[in-house]
Amino acid sequence: MRIRVLQTGKVYVSHALPFKDAAKNPNPLQMSLLSLYGRRNRIWLPVSAYLIERGDYKILVDTGWHRDISPDGEYNRRAQVKHMGLGHFLLNQGLVPKGEAVVEQLAALNIAPEDLDFVIMTHLHTDHASGLKSVKNAKRILVSAAELRDTEQYPIRYVASMWDGVKLETFDFNDTGVGSVGKSLDLLGDGSIELVNIPGHTSGLTAVKLNGGGKFVLLFSDGGYAKKSWQELIPPGTALDEELALKSLLWIREMSLRKNCVESLANHDPDVVPHVITL
Repeated sequence: MRIRVLQTGKVYVSHALPFKDAAKNPNPLQMSLLSLYGRRNRIWLPVSAYLIERGDYKILVDTGWHRDISPDGEYNRRAQVKHMGLGHFLLNQGLVPKGEAVVEQLAALNIAPEDLDFVIMTHLHTDHASGLKSVKNAKRILVSAAELRDTEQYPIRYVASMWDGVKLETFDFNDTGVGSVGKSLDLLGDGSIELVNIPGHTSGLTAVKLNGGGKFVLLFSDGGYAKKSWQELIPPGTALDEELALKSLLWIREMSLRKNCVESLANHDPDVVPHVITL
């Protein structure tokens, strides 16, 4: 199994969004550009996606930013507001240099969207789902049923237009005992790729555990935003359920410390660069 760690541009946010500020505990409005707190201490973070090649299968995990937010490969405020609305722009801004949109990186590998057997969405927040329309011709695009319910129950946290015209296929987790709440799905039925529910940041947040040769790689999405998240137990600052977010982070920490864990990767870790992992 080969895992390509891709970076599809970057996102600019208040430091408290990825790394909870327990002292001030700001709400999303306070982390936005409308607040003095939100305008201070902003940081650029990478936006990762992953291409998994196992046998004849080609699987993309998340889609990163769409080219539409940076039509010329440069920061473009107007294009971002048009793509995701003013409210989301005020909370997180993005940039996609030329060649870094996920569909462009796939093309450089001679992979067309229709060649993808699965696109796995860890969740549907803007910086993960923005590029969905660019890969809408993939054979199957999967998101957990719990995550899709969140988009209906908490619509302010999402931009549903990002998947207009995209055929999303939902799945339910099984009671397997795997994960922070004991729920997962064996994607291919052979134990090689497990979709693991790690709720907290969102209800349907999905980690991807890739197994091979007695070892594994864990892609834990926004269960934490960097290695230091699980090392220092710093949960995301925008958790839907803070208690579950900490429980999921504890599970991520336990898994990351196992001797047979080859790599444990967050979607936005500034210390992670594009590279290839082989299992």
